[in-house]
Amino acid sequence: MKKTLLGVMILLTFGIIQTNAQTISGGIKAEANLSNFLHNDKAPGKTNMKFGASVGGFAKFDVVENFAIQPELLFHYYSAERKTNGVARNYEYWGMEIPVYAMGQWYTPSNNRFYAGFGPYVGLGFQSKYYEPMVKLYETNAHNQLDFGFRALVGYEFSNRIQLNAGYKIGVVNANDKDPGRLYSQGVSLGLGYRF
Repeated sequence: MKKTLLGVMILLTFGIIQTNAQTISGGIKAEANLSNFLHNDKAPGKTNMKFGASVGGFAKFDVVENFAIQPELLFHYYSAERKTNGVARNYEYWGMEIPVYAMGQWYTPSNNRFYAGFGPYVGLGFQSKYYEPMVKLYETNAHNQLDFGFRALVGYEFSNRIQLNAGYKIGVVNANDKDPGRLYSQGVSLGLGYRF
């Protein structure tokens, strides 16, 4: 199912790009993030947000003046603190995501640009672990390496192509492979970018 969703996202993106794109540009971005997990009733405790970082690149395919498709490739470091039965443990995650945004964009008379986008993402974890004591969650099959969800992005690009942006993501795949409780990834970000 997850591989099918990834394939559909890639085909859809390249299909739209190939048939409609008029202008293609790309860039780089770096973000500070805060992340945690949303718990359902059967997942005890709670997860507090902690700081992390993301770096990556993007391509922007202008379909018409006020609409673009923007796929990205982001590499993340996420951290959080999970409290269960009064015991706090630090959580750490390294991975990558491929979001694809449907992007509205509006230009000012001075050629600055405001943009807002929404779309799906597919994520792949490289490493996921708890500390004190250390437990590598992928090695014990306790966490799911694949993630899928949705991301929103808003930003402002100055005429020199420097960007300020803010984002939110919510996962819809249960990260908790073994326990009956369900955990869904969540994060907010604030970053800088530059479009070539």
